[in-house]
Amino acid sequence: MSGLDKLQHVRPAEIEARSFEIISAELAERGVVLDPENELVVKRVIHTSADFEYAGALEFSEHATAIGVEALRGGCSVVTDTKMAAAGINKRVLAKFGGGLHNFISDADVAAEAKERGLTRSAICMERAAALEKPLVYAVGNAPTALVRLYEMLEAGEMPVAPALIVGVPVGFVNVVESKELICGLDVPHIVARGRKGGSNVAAAIVNALLYLASGNARE
Repeated sequence: MSGLDKLQHVRPAEIEARSFEIISAELAERGVVLDPENELVVKRVIHTSADFEYAGALEFSEHATAIGVEALRGGCSVVTDTKMAAAGINKRVLAKFGGGLHNFISDADVAAEAKERGLTRSAICMERAAALEKPLVYAVGNAPTALVRLYEMLEAGEMPVAPALIVGVPVGFVNVVESKELICGLDVPHIVARGRKGGSNVAAAIVNALLYLASGNARE
């Protein structure tokens, strides 16, 4: 039997549905029972990453999924720390609710200020977002410094409008775990991937899951 003979013949439109069936079956085999409120968010992250450890790594503050869904459904915009996360978010669905997407990482003045102050561009981006003075979903998939700056501003009372939701899933080794723990200690709605796991693709997957739930279609 050749390698091609082993392939499943699945119509393009059915690939995602089949993937979610496989995810559900494998979770059941592992004895993993997900909280129904957060199930679709977790499954979309697994779908994006093919990593079943997210079933235990994702932490949700109380009703974070429902809060995020309602915020997006009400026209809340999203700010990301990377272009990659911004590229992965379904802007069509976001726009349907009246929301927009903000990313300041490539702005020349952001780079200049970061250099002058000895901070990362991602940290400055969080300040730029806070200055918009409107509720935002903050989706951080790369830079722990972005989470640290959000924490500092919230603790100092420097954010005119509290975040609607913080998605804190940076990946890496330096200050990644610690930055996530800071967010988990805040009285702010959050979805965090504890430990070193994460990434811009995971941040986008979480936001997309919330958008699809808001639209009433878990796999739009």
